[in-house]
Amino acid sequence: MITFPNESAKYRTAREKLLRKEIELRRVMEEVAEARRALPPGGLIRQDYEFDGLDAQGKPAKIKLSELFAPGKDSLVLYNMMFPRHPQEKRDVATSGGTAKLARRDQPCPSCTALLDQFDGAVGHLEAAGFNFAVVGKTALENLVTLGRDRGWRNMRLVSSASNSFKRDYNAEDADGAQMPLLSVFRRDADGIRHFWSSELDFAPTEPGQDPRGLGTCETLWNLMDFTPEGRPSWNEQLQYGEACCH
Repeated sequence: MITFPNESAKYRTAREKLLRKEIELRRVMEEVAEARRALPPGGLIRQDYEFDGLDAQGKPAKIKLSELFAPGKDSLVLYNMMFPRHPQEKRDVATSGGTAKLARRDQPCPSCTALLDQFDGAVGHLEAAGFNFAVVGKTALENLVTLGRDRGWRNMRLVSSASNSFKRDYNAEDADGAQMPLLSVFRRDADGIRHFWSSELDFAPTEPGQDPRGLGTCETLWNLMDFTPEGRPSWNEQLQYGEACCH
């Protein structure tokens, strides 16, 4: 095993014990991924949902779910963001950029926005590796495009479900119309497009002292905090910090 300068024997013993737990965690993560890949075929989509999006020339267009699949790429990772934010959301709204012109109730969820800030850089690599990615919001396309411009997003395809029932049908909207955060994957096969998997941890029973961590394995920000002595603080993402956005 390696050592670091001036560490004590007590530290090294504890660190190697922790390392064994980290190895076990890695094994479990691989087992979960393998079990996910082995899921039976999910349900076929009921309809080829039509979204509002931008075409190849950057012009507003009607885009079907099937058109979010590029040729030769049969898996679509789709993030349902809370835009508009949840009615009970109390965090500050954007105070600069085009998004600041929206009423409080119509602005995006700060946590979803922060997560997508993290995803945007990865999407170019994800698509180069053979996958599709899109973000769905239940707001006007113009609002999504404005948010993307405000945040400096360059890689994610943004589409609006304001004119269809996609979010309600796939559990990203509750019975009262409040938006829910959900990552979903769809797979195209010879029979059509099927739902493959969605992040359901936020719907699972809560456990004392446990963060729901609906997307815990891919939230870079919070996972980085877990590496520190302080751990995750009692803190929430914001649309801006101080006078400027996080960018």
